[in-house]
Amino acid sequence: MNEQHIGSSLDEFLEQEGLLEEATAIAAKRVVAYQIRQGMRDCGIGPSELARRMGAGRSTVDRLLDMDNPSVTLLTLGRAAAAVGKRLDVTLSDAPSSARQLDPSGGSV
Repeated sequence: MNEQHIGSSLDEFLEQEGLLEEATAIAAKRVVAYQIRQGMRDCGIGPSELARRMGAGRSTVDRLLDMDNPSVTLLTLGRAAAAVGKRLDVTLSDAPSSARQLDPSGGSV
């Protein structure tokens, strides 16, 4: 049977709907939150101990572990990683050629 790809990719659809950036941020946050939870489990610690090790409040840890909340700073992520014996690595990769380019001020080019 000859199957053809019909329609666009999920990334193209999300981009057209103006949701790609948010969806990508939430997906990345979910991965990091999962990894922090795994690190907590491996260290045998709970949220209160993670907060103590980070020098942060419990509400910060709750935000960090909330997989649907992408609003966490790199500093907080780095402290959480260190608190469970890990290191945060941030990389940039090439965007698909169809992705819109932004100028440094945040506007479209």
